[in-house]
Amino acid sequence: MLPAPLPFEQEIHDLEQTLLHLERAEPAGSPNEEIKLLRAQVRSLLKARYARLTPWETVLVARHPARPQTADYLESVFDEFLELHGDRAFGDDRAIRTGFARLGDYKVLVVGHQKGRTLAERQQCFYGCAHPEGYRKAMSKMKLAAKYRVPVVCLIDTPGAYPGIGAEERGQSQLIATSLIEMAQLPTPVVCTVIGEGGSGGALGIGIGDRVSMLQYAYYSVISPEGCAGILWKTANEETKPRAAQALRMTATDLQKVGVLDDVVPEPVGGAHRSPREMAATLKAHLTRNLRELSGLSTPALLDARYAKFRAMGVYR
Repeated sequence: MLPAPLPFEQEIHDLEQTLLHLERAEPAGSPNEEIKLLRAQVRSLLKARYARLTPWETVLVARHPARPQTADYLESVFDEFLELHGDRAFGDDRAIRTGFARLGDYKVLVVGHQKGRTLAERQQCFYGCAHPEGYRKAMSKMKLAAKYRVPVVCLIDTPGAYPGIGAEERGQSQLIATSLIEMAQLPTPVVCTVIGEGGSGGALGIGIGDRVSMLQYAYYSVISPEGCAGILWKTANEETKPRAAQALRMTATDLQKVGVLDDVVPEPVGGAHRSPREMAATLKAHLTRNLRELSGLSTPALLDARYAKFRAMGVYR
């Protein structure tokens, strides 16, 4: 099955459909020259088109319905995942998954946003928008990991924290602020990676770490392009959303230039949704390398470097 085409991919999608038809008609193990040439042409077009994505097109890639989510990486990157539920106060927020797992030679705690695939799962997960109980659950499990010096791996993929009345009544903003403080002081290595959307405080709530990185076609921003356009121009349409995305400087390239990111994790040609296995292998190597670099640091050195890292961000006059 071919992934659903994005608006800027229609020409490439038509070629891919032709290629798929030819491959199905060709006997297995004997591709002809036409198929080989068409494969090379599709790959070349994808590479060229994705090399010049606009910020708004990058947002569309980050939101692709087939893009790998936390649950997919739990199966393809980690082993022996044991999920931990509940915040011991209100409930179990399915928008944030937590649990112990094994990553190569390392035992880790995984914390990640989950958007869901089916309509029922998305409704259960609130499309990746966590409630206060989700952040409370994440923090309690991180403290448990820190008690045994188990590293924490955070996978960020959310449009933002849930903005409903109930969430606000239960202290949404306070829980996110508390999470920032607690993660800044967590006495164990913390590696954070934005795998899709990194929206506002919902992303920051599990985004304070010793290493912060992004997948190549993810985005990380104080507000969504739609929200920004609605505030600045009172409407979010096909003209204002790209303008807002450009102004927000939300892409991995922009954020690495200003020091918000430590690394940009390269994606397969055409995005992670086209080659989930390749993306999983790259992400696994990236996380393992970061854990290896951090594992040799003492706790005081780890906390001092983390504090200095975030204090160095921004411009002060």
